[in-house]
Amino acid sequence: MPTEEDPADAADPARTAAPGALLLCRAEPGSVAPVAPLLRQDTLLAPAGEEWSVLVPEGGPWLSGAEPVDRVLTGWATALAVGAPWPVLALWWDADRAGYTLASGFRRPVGYVWLADGTPAGEAEAMRAFAARLGLDPVLDVASLDLLTEADPRTDARARLRGLLAVLTRAGVSLPAGLAPGAPADHLREAVADRHDTRRIEWSGWRDTARAELDAVDLSRVAPCLPWSGDPRARILALAQITTGLPLTLWGLRRHSAALTTAGALLLAQGTLALGYDLTHPRD
Repeated sequence: MPTEEDPADAADPARTAAPGALLLCRAEPGSVAPVAPLLRQDTLLAPAGEEWSVLVPEGGPWLSGAEPVDRVLTGWATALAVGAPWPVLALWWDADRAGYTLASGFRRPVGYVWLADGTPAGEAEAMRAFAARLGLDPVLDVASLDLLTEADPRTDARARLRGLLAVLTRAGVSLPAGLAPGAPADHLREAVADRHDTRRIEWSGWRDTARAELDAVDLSRVAPCLPWSGDPRARILALAQITTGLPLTLWGLRRHSAALTTAGALLLAQGTLALGYDLTHPRD
């Protein structure tokens, strides 16, 4: 899968090493905007094809070196996907690696990593799980994804991500012009900032986060699982939140990742409160 070198990249190698990130949501911008404050970060939101949206962070702890971009994006994707009826795909890159993380509901996120020179550093099973969760073609699309897991000295990490996006075009993904994997963060922001269909999502505090948590819940779909519903599924959901949130929080603490820790703590708190309500309000 040979690729041509971008002249701008060749002229300024330092810019190619700058970390960057994109979040693709399989939902219209109107559905994504209310829950975007869960990221606790100002973002730009734009359409990214039929039934897809893209979130472009205006900042991020990876820009200052406080946290690796892949850890932050894994936490962000998980926080957005939990409770939402649509999956979230995080694309990220830095000087050494590039990769993706797909989060959907309470399932364990799946992802793949390539070294900067394009060397595969993931498991083929993750690629197949990725295809299955997005409902991609089990023959045509999986064959294309399998090629991305094979060694090819002519293909670097950015080209691998472009190959991934090429497969996703058949699922309706169409990124706005300028949102190219490997581009530095300021280029990504500039690419969508002045578009007429771009929304600026500003985070003004924890009240926005709490409101976003409520907006993330599709009440018509999960009403039987709410703690006051009296439905047995409420306890199952609470236990699922606890069993997902506890290891995610511990993992975030071990890795000193604020994003993972926050996502896990939110799940743990929601599950604990719901289970406590269920136990103190016995059913008839």
